[in-house]
Amino acid sequence: MRRPWYTAREFSELGEYVTPHILRHTRATWMMQAGIDLWKAAGAVGMSVKILEEVYGTHHPDFQKEAAEV
Repeated sequence: MRRPWYTAREFSELGEYVTPHILRHTRATWMMQAGIDLWKAAGAVGMSVKILEEVYGTHHPDFQKEAAEV
């Protein structure tokens, strides 16, 4: 897996610091910011809904919406 990853990273002109983990984190964050259904987003990044909510929940547009309306 390393050679294809390094080739893809070089082709896309990503820096050396970019790893598959960083890309997964970025995708999860962007999906939460876009308000994607939690179940669908969790499946797309390969994690449970619980972990997605715990780690990335603050990025969702509905985060603390009810509390702000009180």
